[in-house]
Amino acid sequence: EDFLTLVFRAMMKDALNSSHPVSSAVQSSEQIEEMFDALSYIKGASLLLMLKHYLTKDVFQAGIEVYLHNHNYRTAQSDDLWDSMNEITNGTLDVKKMMKTWILHKGFPLVTVVRKGKIISVQQEKFLYCVEPENWTSDASYLWHIPLTYITNRCNFTHCTNAYLLDQKSG
Repeated sequence: EDFLTLVFRAMMKDALNSSHPVSSAVQSSEQIEEMFDALSYIKGASLLLMLKHYLTKDVFQAGIEVYLHNHNYRTAQSDDLWDSMNEITNGTLDVKKMMKTWILHKGFPLVTVVRKGKIISVQQEKFLYCVEPENWTSDASYLWHIPLTYITNRCNFTHCTNAYLLDQKSG
């Protein structure tokens, strides 16, 4: 419950146009200190939980083990973690490509689901809580790779989860 409270608080900040990406290039130690705020930590933790759920616990755990083994006692970058996950997924999913859409964009997407009979369509757009005119920039090019999971009426709720990666504006 406390974690969810933190997540929703971070999402409120991240929904502002004045937000910042989880990861970005820095030029000075001051910029490093500015980057490591509650938003970065909470959003980062949420993204790892999203990835764990999408990949499954066992695959995620194996990717973390590869990452820790390959980079123990050395420096690492976020790409190193995604590359370790890619090793485990054996090319079935480009984790680096997917996660870069989350860590290099500020904000998060709003996914709209529409059902017409048996056809379900989904669409994504950047969510903004409040547009601040002095900080407004167009984010029309933002595109996230959104892992969606769902069940159908042919499944029970615990053993038949389907996955779909929304990597276009609509699908």
